[in-house]
Amino acid sequence: MKRVLVIQTAFIGDVILATPVIEKLHQAYPQLIIDFMLRKGNEGLLEGHPFLNRVLIWDKKQGKYAQLRKLIGEIRAQQYDYVINLQRFFTTGLITVLSGGTKTIGFDKNPLSSFFSYRYPHIIDTEKGNIHEVDRNLSLLSRLTDVNERVNPRLYPRPNDFELVKHEGKYVTMSPTSVWFTKQYPLEKWVEVVNLVPSDFTVFLLGGKSDGEACEQIKAQTSHPNVVVKAGQLDFLASAALMKNAEMNYVNDSAPMHLASAVDAPVTAIFCSTVPAFGFGPLSSRSRVVEVNRILDCRPCGLHGYQACPKGHFNCSDISAKEIVGNL
Repeated sequence: MKRVLVIQTAFIGDVILATPVIEKLHQAYPQLIIDFMLRKGNEGLLEGHPFLNRVLIWDKKQGKYAQLRKLIGEIRAQQYDYVINLQRFFTTGLITVLSGGTKTIGFDKNPLSSFFSYRYPHIIDTEKGNIHEVDRNLSLLSRLTDVNERVNPRLYPRPNDFELVKHEGKYVTMSPTSVWFTKQYPLEKWVEVVNLVPSDFTVFLLGGKSDGEACEQIKAQTSHPNVVVKAGQLDFLASAALMKNAEMNYVNDSAPMHLASAVDAPVTAIFCSTVPAFGFGPLSSRSRVVEVNRILDCRPCGLHGYQACPKGHFNCSDISAKEIVGNL
């Protein structure tokens, strides 16, 4: 085996949770050429990755299908020994089937999995216990290497990333937003969390450009003397570098949680509508999960969350700021 392609064109967190596949393949086959396919906008996560040969970028917003045809042609030209598809959707299934790879691997939930060389179950069952998404992804390598020993997500911030975010004194980071409303601890409650952080700490508010307004709202409403909005100012790896040296990182069940796991940064993860048993919890060696402390018959309401609470009450966000801050 000389060349492998790994496909994960979903969201930021999904790419981070795919990195153990890269690590495991490199451990087993140090000379292996590993390429990775992702969606445009996520390529910064893997910049400078020491075990990757090439990152293929699919722009889903500009000429999506024309680019897809071009990418399939490029993939076929590489004559991969294995194509490993971590997604369960038709389009990546089509890429896998048309890849020309000698062997193709994916999950049996993919609608085109019957055309793969090997397919494996993707099990999300909260009744049978917590199977982490990392372990589900690694299960696809069971014909290639030992998958009993988990490797955690791993990103590689560069020295200049750490220099860029260098800070004297104690600090925490908070990533208060999420793509999904029901995964996001309410902004007014984030204000309470910020106010409980000791005044000699700096509080950095993180996120993308689109999160800047929400972070500015929190800053404007808090009484804490040292709040700095970094949303939209740092790329993925610089954000990870800042998180790495924080006293604590406070996040929702969203991409920043996985960013913390990928640099083994301390993390407190707030789960509102979703639950860790889905298999997307934090993997840092120092991590906490906080969630509503009473049983709600409507929770969890879905795997990914919604743009509004289906019941209209959002009781799953009834978590005290004091519990979130903990013993900082």
